[in-house]
Amino acid sequence: MSGSDPGKLISKADNLTTLSLTRWSADWESATRLYEQAANGFRVSKDYEKAKLAFEKASKGREMLSSPWDAAKSMESAAALAKELRNWTEVIDFYRKASELYMQCDRPQFASDSLAKAARAVEDALPSDAIKLYSDACVLLEDDRKEQMALDLYHAVTNIYVKLEKYTDAVAFLLKLGLAADKCNATNSQCKAYLSAVIVYLYAHDLKQAEKCYNDCSQ
Repeated sequence: MSGSDPGKLISKADNLTTLSLTRWSADWESATRLYEQAANGFRVSKDYEKAKLAFEKASKGREMLSSPWDAAKSMESAAALAKELRNWTEVIDFYRKASELYMQCDRPQFASDSLAKAARAVEDALPSDAIKLYSDACVLLEDDRKEQMALDLYHAVTNIYVKLEKYTDAVAFLLKLGLAADKCNATNSQCKAYLSAVIVYLYAHDLKQAEKCYNDCSQ
């Protein structure tokens, strides 16, 4: 049926947001609903590229309607489809946009989670970008005094550094993990982080730094 054809829904929605001699204001509410219906229709038919574009438009519509929460949800849907298409640049851009929208709602945990989703998606393809995303996600949680929720993210960054054989950077993040664990009284996690730092140096055959790290952490 034409009424459920995603392509026709997009065209109808575009018309509702295009100003003309006969249309002096955009009907974002009706258009956004149509964009969302089209996006779901394209996704069901596995036309991920068109579904992604429709979710982008739906997100913009929700922004125009002053609904950043729903805009963020649509942007995350677009990001997930970009992941299916292996478009890593868009994955990062879309999840970052979603994170910004969540922050407009004063929801830092959701904002951090969006960045972490992006990091996990690009971890193998773009490890340096993943490190930056994880790091930014940690900052959001720490600023919200939710250090406990950032511990796994620190572990993720450390694992990437070890894979890249950047052992000094790995240790630096393990020490940050130890400090974060200390702030939330996670003593076991703190001890494991410091022990892991020593182990990383030993793995890198840097006995001098391993000993120094052990002595510093023992204090």
